[in-house]
Amino acid sequence: MADMLWTPPADVRERSRIGGYLRWLREHRGLDFADYDALWRWSTTDLDGFWRSIWDHFEVVAHTPPTATLAERSMPGARWFPGATLNYAENVLRMPGRADDDPVVIAHGQTRAPVTLTAGELREQVRRVSAGLRRLGVTAGDRVAAYAPNIPETYVLLLATASLGAIFSSCAPEFGTRSVTDRWQQIEPTVLVAVDGYRYGDKAVDRRAEVAAIRAALPSLRHTVGIGYLDPAGPAPRDALGWDELAAPTDEPLTFTPVPFDHPLYVLYSSGTTGLPKPIVHGHGGILLEHLKMLALHHDLGPADRFFWFTTTGWMMWNFLVSGPAVGASIVLFDGNPAHPDLGGLWRLAAETGTTYFGTSAPFLLACRKAQLVPREVADLSALRGVGSTGAPLPAEGFHWVYETVSDRVQLQSLSGGTDVCTGFVGGVPLLPVYAGEIACRALGAKVEARSADGAPVIGELGELVITEPMPSMPVGFWNDPDGVRYFEAYFDVYPGVWRHGDWITINERGGCVITGRSDATLNRGGVRLGTAEFYSVVEGLDEVVDSVVVHLEDDEGGAGELLLFVVLADGLDLDDDLRKKICRELRTALSPRHVPDEIHQVRAVPRTLSAKKLEVPVKKILTGTPVDQAAAKGALANPESLAAFAALAQRRPPTRTPV
Repeated sequence: MADMLWTPPADVRERSRIGGYLRWLREHRGLDFADYDALWRWSTTDLDGFWRSIWDHFEVVAHTPPTATLAERSMPGARWFPGATLNYAENVLRMPGRADDDPVVIAHGQTRAPVTLTAGELREQVRRVSAGLRRLGVTAGDRVAAYAPNIPETYVLLLATASLGAIFSSCAPEFGTRSVTDRWQQIEPTVLVAVDGYRYGDKAVDRRAEVAAIRAALPSLRHTVGIGYLDPAGPAPRDALGWDELAAPTDEPLTFTPVPFDHPLYVLYSSGTTGLPKPIVHGHGGILLEHLKMLALHHDLGPADRFFWFTTTGWMMWNFLVSGPAVGASIVLFDGNPAHPDLGGLWRLAAETGTTYFGTSAPFLLACRKAQLVPREVADLSALRGVGSTGAPLPAEGFHWVYETVSDRVQLQSLSGGTDVCTGFVGGVPLLPVYAGEIACRALGAKVEARSADGAPVIGELGELVITEPMPSMPVGFWNDPDGVRYFEAYFDVYPGVWRHGDWITINERGGCVITGRSDATLNRGGVRLGTAEFYSVVEGLDEVVDSVVVHLEDDEGGAGELLLFVVLADGLDLDDDLRKKICRELRTALSPRHVPDEIHQVRAVPRTLSAKKLEVPVKKILTGTPVDQAAAKGALANPESLAAFAALAQRRPPTRTPV
């Protein structure tokens, strides 16, 4: 049994926001729940009762009330809160519990001095930029695109765009021209807001050429707005406004266009590794309800909190982070290299900003552990109550490291979800203990199950992660997919009426979850399915190994196939027989003989998406004979040159019997 590392305080129901919600359910609905499991079961069976309780408990500001909660329960095609009109930006800018002079946006970075916006200043900035967009002719349904980092201007632009009923989309400025145009040519924005560049650590990165190329590739653009971020004194792009002009003083009041519950709020994108990125459309109401639920009831955030998540504007965690003020929390924004000047930088930022909830990725926590960093020795983390981890499964040793070196008082919440729902469907909750290597629970309203190969739900066994009931933050649809065919194929073509997410999950008897990697990257040796996450945990735990990727090449005749491991080694090291034996010994001891690879190769880099996810499937395709340009869209990769080593190996190896 996993080690229990944290237990809820005895008075958790008195102190936590979910405790307040339970009291509210008792007083206003006559419902009493003995424990989290009972609450979760109700939330995933009485969908009408649960989601209407979220609407009412958080006092959603609506212009017209809904005529029902869930008019159509099928997937795809669920219809939530028909008849309701509301506006996401209006609900975020309400900032419950905050006075006008309370700081609510605290922004740090490596390009300029810190910036703080109070609640009053944030509303004023949104008022001005909303008026500026209106002057440019932006109306409901128009698309506004931001090629900008995690800075206040990007956040203000999102809220101003939403206030008009227009549709927002962002790409982080480290995205190259092709990555950006692959996304935005699909949605045809009319306004582009772009920075001139940024600093990443000590390095200045000029993006003016990329901005010019993006503008040239988007004939739909009517206006460009330049943010002088790298060089505030520099000229705006030719034929462009400056940010100060967009945000010019005006007497226009701040108003909010009422839109239907499922009116598009923003477009997020899949990684696009095997084709054009899928443009995933999220709606005002679904995102609002989901984020109110997660931020308040699961992350326990409110007016006393300062909420940080390390993210760029190219990852859905940015969209999640910036909903913080909707529950009264201040948000801490950071733009720059998280390892500059060293891995202690973000922990020192947490101390400086009084961060109470520190969100990051599992690879960052594991990198800190590998560097033998002790955050509590480099920063005063006494304000910290919660630590969040996502982006990849966090193994048990990552949990132990947090409790040994960060704080033994924090609640560590490992969560998993996706761009597709802009949230986590498994995560933590204040009512439940933390076990090493385990995600504490399935989130309220998320009917997550593990499915065996024959489609039956299983407990205590590895299975496909599926969601068997609709959630309001499931996409409104994909852009330019009028008959819903692409949307259906993405999630519903394996199990009719059931969302298949593409992860392997094990759900134990107490409701805890372990995710073991993508199901399309499974290592299936002789009929035994092996997840990749535990594999990487062992290999990358070795001092010599910086990064790794593993693929399984199947045998047509049902044999064990070939398991190939690729490692990136620390500077100055070369892969020799002694290190190969050490890696194999560690895998055999920690996991099983089935995990021992048939071959180990040294490479310079592991291919990763722009959001830093490993690309096992394109590697596998290349090794089974697929040309590089067909195996992966290079514009979706952070390091497309890394594919060359796998193509060279594929040419040297004998032909594989099973092209994928």
